[in-house]
Amino acid sequence: MAFRGHYEHNLDSKDRLTVPARFRAALADGVVLCAGLDPCVEVYPTADYVRFEQQVLSELNPLSRNGRMMRRRFHGRSHDENLDSAGRIRIPQHLITHAELAEGPCEVIGVADHLELWNTEAWASHDAEIDATAAEIAEELAGGTGG
Repeated sequence: MAFRGHYEHNLDSKDRLTVPARFRAALADGVVLCAGLDPCVEVYPTADYVRFEQQVLSELNPLSRNGRMMRRRFHGRSHDENLDSAGRIRIPQHLITHAELAEGPCEVIGVADHLELWNTEAWASHDAEIDATAAEIAEELAGGTGG
């Protein structure tokens, strides 16, 4: 299943987020929560996170300093979780701090193979940046000069 869309949900007083109903079946076998490179929490189905690890992290040279640092960053800031009977996931405090989340509204963004949880204000700013630069980025990528 591809994760698409933008949803406003709430983080409750017990640090739980109700997953949008349409995604619950895809996440029923468990999730991996991790600190994104941007100020967000990434939510992967466990199998997709394993593929991410194999595709990206296993390619890093464990003898290089940067390889060790990136492996530590991703593995040390990730957390296995399961949906509860109400379709909620508990977000660990270190990830709440990373994404500057608080009790109340937050944004749930679909990003193809995973979801991202964003602070509402941070998402608004980031989304505006995306809109302001999307055409330029598309042109750069089309020309083969982008990353």
